[in-house]
Amino acid sequence: MQFAVLQFPASNCDQDCVYAAQSLGHSARLLWHKSDSLAGADAVIVPGGFSYGDYLRCGAIARFSPIMQAVAEFAAQGGSVLGICNGFQILCEAGLLPGALIRNRSLQFRCEMVHLKTLRHDTRFTSQIPANQLLRLPIAHGEGCYYAAPDVLALLKTRGQILWQYCDAQGQTSDDSNPNGSVESIAGVINEAGNVAGLMPHPDRAVESILGSTDGRWVLESLVRAVQRN
Repeated sequence: MQFAVLQFPASNCDQDCVYAAQSLGHSARLLWHKSDSLAGADAVIVPGGFSYGDYLRCGAIARFSPIMQAVAEFAAQGGSVLGICNGFQILCEAGLLPGALIRNRSLQFRCEMVHLKTLRHDTRFTSQIPANQLLRLPIAHGEGCYYAAPDVLALLKTRGQILWQYCDAQGQTSDDSNPNGSVESIAGVINEAGNVAGLMPHPDRAVESILGSTDGRWVLESLVRAVQRN
């Protein structure tokens, strides 16, 4: 399987994503933001970082990069796309995912391990996560507060588009377990078609025990399994 990992000016998790894909036994290649083709990729990862220095707002400039037109076309054809941290922000700015990521409630950059609970286990991005298994993943962001207007939020709930929520070690959601103030403790969502997802925590930084967690492998293995089935 071939992953395409996008690379923007000031991306800083692109190599992490390449390593994570390779750790699962698959190929991954970096695609510079000026490319206009995904070069036969089976799945796309939009990585974390500070694309274009986060000028204007996170992801606002990256969405206009030539590679994003190719990503939009790939997604429209049913291709699988995963956005992580800044990648999640870019996908929201590009209209490939609903909602927006805004400044953390604390107005502070948050860099820590968090717990997530998975609300659906029947998607391309969650099928290999064991039932009732909490994920322990790192975050590193200053603008990770997920927001959606009330009508959009209602649709997300109705359509089952909320994939992950921040929670405590017992799986309970609360203000204390919500690191950035995201509405409904939302950590990640999926599009209505079910082939584009984004989350603020980093599965790419949780694929080896030496990193403190291997839980990120379940997310990536879910994506691999979905592509292989097709």
